[in-house]
Amino acid sequence: MLPQVPEGVVWSILLLPLGSLVAIALWARPYPRWSGYLTIGAIALAFLFSLWVLDSAIDADGAPLPFQTHEWLTIASPVGQDLVVNVGLRVDGLTAIMLLVVTAVSLLVQVYSQGYMAGDGGYSRYFAYMSLFTASMLGLLLVDSILLLFVFWELVGLCSYLLIGFWFHRPAAARAAVKAFIVTRLGDLGLLLAIILIWTKTGTFQIAEIQELAVTGAISVNVLTVFALGVFAGAAGKSAQFPLHVWLPDAMEGPTPVSALIHAATMVAAGVYLVARLFPIYEVAEGARLTVAAIGGTTALIAALLGLVVTDIKRVLAYSTISQLGYMMLALGLGGYVAAIFHLFTHAFFKALLFLGSGSVNHATNTFDMRHMGGLRRVMPWTYATFLIASLSLAGVFPFAGFWSKDEILSHAWNEQQALFWLALAVVFLTAFYMFRAVFQTFEGAYQGGEAPEEGHGADPAHPHESPLVMVAPLVTLAVAALLIGLANVSGGVEHLLAGALPAETREALPEFEFNWGIALGSTALALAGIGGAWLFYGARVLSAERVRQAVRPLHLLLERKYFLDDLYEGVLVQGVLYRGATAVLSWFDTYIVDGVANGVGGALRLGSSGLRLLQTGQVQVYGAMAFVGLLIATGLALLLTPL
Repeated sequence: MLPQVPEGVVWSILLLPLGSLVAIALWARPYPRWSGYLTIGAIALAFLFSLWVLDSAIDADGAPLPFQTHEWLTIASPVGQDLVVNVGLRVDGLTAIMLLVVTAVSLLVQVYSQGYMAGDGGYSRYFAYMSLFTASMLGLLLVDSILLLFVFWELVGLCSYLLIGFWFHRPAAARAAVKAFIVTRLGDLGLLLAIILIWTKTGTFQIAEIQELAVTGAISVNVLTVFALGVFAGAAGKSAQFPLHVWLPDAMEGPTPVSALIHAATMVAAGVYLVARLFPIYEVAEGARLTVAAIGGTTALIAALLGLVVTDIKRVLAYSTISQLGYMMLALGLGGYVAAIFHLFTHAFFKALLFLGSGSVNHATNTFDMRHMGGLRRVMPWTYATFLIASLSLAGVFPFAGFWSKDEILSHAWNEQQALFWLALAVVFLTAFYMFRAVFQTFEGAYQGGEAPEEGHGADPAHPHESPLVMVAPLVTLAVAALLIGLANVSGGVEHLLAGALPAETREALPEFEFNWGIALGSTALALAGIGGAWLFYGARVLSAERVRQAVRPLHLLLERKYFLDDLYEGVLVQGVLYRGATAVLSWFDTYIVDGVANGVGGALRLGSSGLRLLQTGQVQVYGAMAFVGLLIATGLALLLTPL
């Protein structure tokens, strides 16, 4: 075993990608290849340091490492309590696992990006944004203050805006970036109010202190419930939970490696991490915890249904991400803290693999529309094999990674809430069906020709071919993880690490996971049934998908229009309430109040200036007479006010 990781090394995990950002901005921007090398080198070193952190966390049984907290800012208050902001590190089992996920996935994404982004005019800008994005997520994981966590939380949102709208010359990308920024800000408002509330009640921003006060009963349950719901509002925005999930499918307008990082290890994982970090508070605030479970289960189901109808492979994966995040929230809401983070851990690897696989397909065909693909298994064998492994893992088929983590969630739901268990089990079938619909439409059958390259840039779609080694190597690495990473918790290693991060009172109340053969066999059979159903419709084509669509036309229309939520938000709320209603009120206020005051003052000044202008005759005798009259008036006033 290595010695305990020094505090300076942990800070370096955050500072290294920030350093690559600065180096790109100040020096490497004119040298695009060096921008990529700097980013990859910085994140590779951060990954190695994260392994050291993991080793130290294992030695400490997942308990927080004894790092010092430093006072950064104090604002004295003449009334009430002073505002004190401390800077420090919170490194425990949860932090160690999340650092490993973020740095490992980000490193592979950056390597892959060298091939995918080759020739792009914004190559250096892309790697600068990716450096800042990774640093922001790492800072969010490391800080021990909820106020500083909020700062990095907002930086993650800013970076997602910049990367989703990276190709800002495309109107769809610009709109998607703005949509993501605004929708997630709605949730962030709830998080900000929650932070203000907890500070007014406790006088501290330190996460460990807030948890301790919560579990010892020093804060009322009502306050904790409101605080927990505010935190979940922020988490629902970042992790795309119903009804704030509408931004995530549109985020596919960014480069595919960005989608892989957002959906696997950074932005959407931040919401699940935040709820897990404050899990002791949710254990006390049971009402808020059950709300998390209900919304998580609802999100898992509605997103899985939407995955059945979309034809864009990246949007299929986007709805899959929303659904799997709902799974994690469901587990957290039912008290399955370990199961949720274990699923986040395994999901990061196979979901990154799926997105990078879709990018590899796009690299060969110039399209993400599955209707223009088909038959790629023969010409892209590495992409096909790795995509198939990731799909089996996501479907929860034994022995792939997703089987182990999803089985823990199902077993926990069975023990805690039967209704949500059956809902989660239905999602297993839907997940397998929509993923293998994508597999069969993309890789089996006859090739449908792809699409012509945009503006003359891109591959020849008439002759699709395997991606270069710089893109295939990360696919193979992630495929190995998607196959084997689930074994990490077979002997309870992940569970031991995660439990050690909790206060003793919460840790003792955690339910022990017991492998349930009935649930494992049943969920695997259901996943295989979903795969078989997809094969009947899209592989062998012995059943007609079009005939089913016509038979359930109203339901298909509902799914095709995404439950009409975009129409509600954009048509009614934005165009109707905000644009027409709010704009009319603001227009009246501007016309009659702002302009009215300005015009009134201006008119009075014009009137006064016109009157004064008449007094300026240019004749000295008139000025002398006016001075004499003024003297008489002043003398009279003096006599009246001070009589003899």
